[in-house]
Amino acid sequence: MTDHTPKLLDALDAFEDGIYIVSDDYRVEYMNKYMKVLFGDRIGNKCHEVLVGSDQPCDWCKFDEIFKKGETHHSEVYIDSVNKFFSLAEMPVMNHDGTRSKLTIYRDITHSVLQEEKLKSSKESYQRLFKHVGCGVFISSKEGRFLDVNPTLLKMLGYQDKEEFLSLDLARDVYLSPADRQKYTEIIEKKGKVVDYEVKWRRRDGHVLHILLTSNVRYDLKGEILGYEGIVVDQTRRKRHENELKEAHDFLDRIISCSPNAIMAMDTKGVIRLWNQGAESVFGLKALEVVEKMTIQQVFSIKVAKKVNEMLRDEKFGGKGKLNSYPLNLIKDNGEVVEGNLSASLIYDEKGNEVASVGLFVDLKERLQTERELSAARQHLLQSEKLAAMGRLTSQIAHELNNPLFGIMNTLELMKTEIPPENKRRRLLDMSLSEIVRLADMLKKMLSFSRPDQDKRVEMDINVVIDELLLLYEKRFRENSIKVHLDLAENPGVILASRDQLRQVFINMFSNSMYAMPEGGNLEISTRITGDRLYIIIRDTGTGIKPEHIKKIFDSFFTTKTESIQGVGLGLSVCYGFIKDHDGDITVESEEGQWTKFTVMLPLSGAR
Repeated sequence: MTDHTPKLLDALDAFEDGIYIVSDDYRVEYMNKYMKVLFGDRIGNKCHEVLVGSDQPCDWCKFDEIFKKGETHHSEVYIDSVNKFFSLAEMPVMNHDGTRSKLTIYRDITHSVLQEEKLKSSKESYQRLFKHVGCGVFISSKEGRFLDVNPTLLKMLGYQDKEEFLSLDLARDVYLSPADRQKYTEIIEKKGKVVDYEVKWRRRDGHVLHILLTSNVRYDLKGEILGYEGIVVDQTRRKRHENELKEAHDFLDRIISCSPNAIMAMDTKGVIRLWNQGAESVFGLKALEVVEKMTIQQVFSIKVAKKVNEMLRDEKFGGKGKLNSYPLNLIKDNGEVVEGNLSASLIYDEKGNEVASVGLFVDLKERLQTERELSAARQHLLQSEKLAAMGRLTSQIAHELNNPLFGIMNTLELMKTEIPPENKRRRLLDMSLSEIVRLADMLKKMLSFSRPDQDKRVEMDINVVIDELLLLYEKRFRENSIKVHLDLAENPGVILASRDQLRQVFINMFSNSMYAMPEGGNLEISTRITGDRLYIIIRDTGTGIKPEHIKKIFDSFFTTKTESIQGVGLGLSVCYGFIKDHDGDITVESEEGQWTKFTVMLPLSGAR
């Protein structure tokens, strides 16, 4: 390299960007410290051999062009050998001896490029969700105009032209009653949101829709209301089914009042004396075959007849001599199942002696089937509402926590420059920074708790993971009077797992143990190997788990905690998903008020 002063070289060495100088035959004359760290000290080699391992100049090299134009050339490149994106500034250098060189500055822009890609992906995902979600999504102004809607809402309200739809006056053209729009705005502006707000809207063809609105207020930077945004669920069909069900119930009442159901009367010996057309239809037996020829025991069975007689004489089933309700299923001769309800009463003569009994059997097969279908539909709706609530919670948490998390990360990075790498506090600082990065990544994974992300799996020693986390929790355990007892296997083997996911599992369990021991206690952590399986046992002397809760603790949204953020009920559900995704298992044992023990099983590497 020609005539470059030591001071200049020292200055270039101090740059945080990569700098190197090449001669006009592409030989490296100078590399600063940053470039040497990335590519090694390769002064004297061809620059394209150093950077990309090629015997030809790099595609992006503008050596002749920068001298021809006499100006700096800027570009962005990706170098596969170091897996980084760089912003390049190539500039001409004229040496004192008349030769020419090229000085190139390499600025690492990998993080910003990846962030832009993630942002683009997130935006595309949001747009796909907005476009394809099965419910209507809208953004409206405070004045009562739609600002944006998804295709589902257009279709729901019978519109094809989006511009026509955006020109509608909500109160006049969409709400069945303008007063409903006014009431909605009053509620949402007072509370900031509405959840499952029932209202009637009008389709383009005039048909009425029964909808559920879940929305919130949009504010500007000054806190002024801009409008509203939310989702619309069409429940017209459900309303119609509810009305149909109500009509079916009303119709059933009319039938009962007109006595078309199975009505039967028996004497004191059980011989059938009355068998109406309803009974013929329900039981498939004609009156000529039954009356005076059969007993009720032959129809229902001796066991059922005896049970009904006992209930008729027990006051707790409707008073002595009355049976208000007794569910009864029968199988007819043709194999058809009869599902219904039996009510009965004893008939007395003027002296109070039993002379007969009468029963009314209502065939409820269709009604019960409808109720079962309705119950299944309600369970499905409940699960959908839980997932929607999770989506809203995740969105809110990510929005509120991202900025302070990145602030903490930046602060920790600055603190690292002030603490030597060999200092014990530096290790704590590195671990804290790692946990903050992991927490930021967790925010993006909360929606996939039922199907955990396939994070990169690496071979690891479980004892190292536990030691690192205990170092992180040491101060908190001490402050909460919790004594930790370790019994770790000396050689626990190697497992293939996601380090971040395992950290989340044990952090959740340690936190749960602290929550269960508010007055302090003992936390026992042990590892052992059985066959090709590794077992991690975590036992605390806390409040324990109620027997009725122990089968639910891995369910999504189930929690016994009352604090607002602690009561989400996703921690153990997420942990369970992570471990299952690693071909492992989690079991729990507990004695209420005494202790709780979690056992995590993971396969050793090579055992799958």
